[in-house]
Formats: sequence, structure tokens, C-alpha cells
Amino acid sequence: MTTSAAPDILAPVRSERAGWIGAIILMATSFTLVIAEFLPPSLLTPMAASLGITEGQAGQAVTVTAFVGFLVAPVVGILFPRLNRRTLLIWVVLAAALSNALVAFAPDLLLLLAARLLLGAAISGFWAMSLAIVSQLVPPERLGRGLMFVNGGTAVATVAGVPLGAYLGTVFDWRVVFGGVAVVSVLVAILLRLALPSIAPVAVSGLRELGATLKIPGLSLGLIGHVLTVLGHFAAFTFIRLALERVHGIDAGGIAALLAAFGIGGLAGNLVGGLLVDRHLNAMRLVVPILIGLGIATVALFPGQFWAVAVGATLWGVGFGPWLLVVSTWIGQLAGDRKEAAGGLIVAGFQLAITLGAGIGGLLTDSAGVQVVLISAAVATLVGGILFRVARSVRVGHATS
Repeated sequence: MTTSAAPDILAPVRSERAGWIGAIILMATSFTLVIAEFLPPSLLTPMAASLGITEGQAGQAVTVTAFVGFLVAPVVGILFPRLNRRTLLIWVVLAAALSNALVAFAPDLLLLLAARLLLGAAISGFWAMSLAIVSQLVPPERLGRGLMFVNGGTAVATVAGVPLGAYLGTVFDWRVVFGGVAVVSVLVAILLRLALPSIAPVAVSGLRELGATLKIPGLSLGLIGHVLTVLGHFAAFTFIRLALERVHGIDAGGIAALLAAFGIGGLAGNLVGGLLVDRHLNAMRLVVPILIGLGIATVALFPGQFWAVAVGATLWGVGFGPWLLVVSTWIGQLAGDRKEAAGGLIVAGFQLAITLGAGIGGLLTDSAGVQVVLISAAVATLVGGILFRVARSVRVGHATS
């Protein structure tokens, strides 16, 4: 049975100051989860060598994580309709900690992939709830800026975490790196319990709510564009280490520097995007995916030139950094009081795109090479961006019921 949320359900649950503190805590949470999700791309080569598998097979650690996330994201609110959202977040972060610990001790690919299934469920639980939670923490006219904090954790993880993972993989065994992230995850769970305000669940549940949300004019087309854009990104990003290794004479330090360029671009894009999205959302819906596609294409077309690859990686990061906040702000304005359902659909689309992107990318990497992967990814991203932009425009700050 589906019920509609009362208008005050979506109002901030605490003072504005407490709400912004809560948004910062969510940034720390997204930082930790994204590090865990995308450690495999930064540790792809040592993982494959240690487990005796191909690099394309090692990349499926990203694929299975995303696939279970695709299954769980739309129904997490339905499975836990009355559970306090702070408690739910604590449990998903602890599940991520357990997953990382299991990966650290996995003796073969099969058990490693099984452990990553748990991580996928945890990550989808967090992201599916994040839109509705932020809408309770910050004023509605500042939704985009609130999402900037959550998405900022992703950007910071890309800047610091993924390059650091690549570097630590040259100093320590890759299993030690996963074990360290497990410890950090436990610390974040404690922080959530101590500092995040109590968050009441939105009083909306049931599969009918998902169907009603999909029927909002323009939303389905926007989601298709979202999926294609993210698919292109992750088809390329899952194998970014292989792409960067094509630069003549590059070593582990150079690879870490190029990953950092991508991450710094992502952080800058997220910060600028957060400042602009509440006023210029519709323009950003096209500019952002163009930057992603242009960056990937540059990396693909100039593989041997360090500075060209650095520029391409930076543009790629600048585009992808604000992508999730642009999508979430847009769909949040369309969805009105269906923000939990909308958040689940965003994450389901995101994880479906990762599943297809990483899976197809792995097959193409082993059969045709990373060059083909990059070019195909750039095309998919640009097509997705166009579809996303031609979907329904919104006036930011005015929700659709």
C-alpha cells in the first residue's frame, strides 16, 4: 500500500546549523564508501597478479558490486519503511566494513566477488537514501548545495583515496589496503552515531510509488541519459590504470599523479557545481556530460603524451565531479514528495550503468584493447548527455508533486 508523505516530513529536522553539520557527516560517509567501491581500478594489476586472473576479470569486482546495488537501490526504502535513517546508514557502513575485511582475506576470485556483493548492497542503501536525507537537513532552496557536500565525499575520495590506493598498492600488499579501509569504515559508523541528527523515514513505501515516480513527465528519458552517461564514464574509468600505463615511460608515481589530476578536477567541478547548480541547473545538464566525454576522448586520442593525458583526465574529472549532484538536484525537483523513490531510481540507474560499463569494458579490454573501450565510452557519454538535457527542464527550488 502506498501513502503520500505529509509536507512537513520533508522539512529540515533540526536547526539549519545542525543540518549542515549532518551534510558534512554524510560527506565523510560517501568518501569512505567510494574509496571502497573503486579500490579495484587503482589496484587492478596487483590484484590480478595475486589471484592469478586477467585484469579484465579483476575489473568484475566493480561489476558485481554495481549489479547488486542495482537490485537493492529501488527497494531499500520498502524493505526498511520505519527504520530511522541514521540507524540505516550506520548499518550500511558497518556492512561495507565487513565486506572490505572479507576481501582482504579472500583466497580466490569467487570469494572476493561474493564479498563485494555485500558492499554493493551497502553503497546502494546509502545513495538511495541520501537525496531524501539531505532534503530533511537543508532548506529546499539549497538542495543542490547540500548535495554538493555529499557528492564532495566522492570527489575527495577520487582526489586522495584512489591515487593513494594506487600508491599504497606499491608499498603494501593490496590486501592490507582493503583492511585499512575496513577500519576507517568502522570509525565512520561511530561518527554517524555520535554526530548525525536522528532522521525520520519518509512515509512513502511500496512498488507502486516507484511506478508513479517513473511516470512523472520527462523523468524516464532523463534517467536513460543518466544511465548512458555513467555507463560511458565507468566503461573507461574501471580500466583507467591500463589507459594511463600507455603513456611512454610512466611509472607508479606518474600514474598516481594522473589519477590525482582526475580527482582534483572532480573536486573543483563539484565545488563549482555546488555553487552554480541552484541557479543554472539546466545549463549544467549539458555542459557537465560534454566535459566528461571530451576528457575521455582526449585520453583516448593522445595516449603517449603525458600532458595531453593530464589535461584529458582533468577535464574528465571536472565533468564527472558534479554529475551526481546535477542529476539528484534535477530529479529531486521533479519528484516532489517522492524523494526516497527518486533517490532509489537514481542509484539503480547509476549501478546498472556501472554493471554494464565495467562488464562490457572488461570484455572489450580483453578482446579489443583499452583504446576501443575509451572511444566507445566517450560516444556513450555524449549521447547520454544530450538525452539528459532534452528531458524536462525544471525551475530550481520549485518541486513537482
